[in-house]
Amino acid sequence: MKKALVLLACSVAMSGAFAQASAPAAAPSGTAASAPAAKGGHERNVEDRIAYLHSQLKITPEQESQWKAFADLMRGNGQTMGELFKERRAATNVSALDDMKQYAATIAQAHADGMKKLVDAFDPLYNSF
Repeated sequence: MKKALVLLACSVAMSGAFAQASAPAAAPSGTAASAPAAKGGHERNVEDRIAYLHSQLKITPEQESQWKAFADLMRGNGQTMGELFKERRAATNVSALDDMKQYAATIAQAHADGMKKLVDAFDPLYNSF
C-alpha cells in the first residue's frame, strides 16, 4: 500500500515539475520551500513540489543522498523545461503546424528524456522504502 502511495505521489510530483504554471503555488509553511521563495514562479513551483514530496515521503536521514540525486534531477529538468517554454513563447509568426512540430521535437522529447533520468534516480530511493 505504501509503495502505491509513493508511486502516486511521485508521478504527480514529477509531472508537475515540468508544467509551466501561470501563477506560483503557495509554499507549504514550515518547509524547506520557504528559502527559495525569492526565486521566480517556475523555479519556486519546482522547489515547492520537491519540498512537498520530501515531506510526504518522510525521507529519512539514510535516504537523503538518494533523495538529493532525485531532487537535483527534478531541478535540472524543471530548468530545462522552463528554458524551452521561454524559447517557445519568444517565437513569433510561427504557423500552427510548425508550432506543433516544434513542440513535439523539443518539449515532448525533453520531457521524455527527463522522465527517463528521473526513473533511474528514483529507483534506488523507491527500493529503500
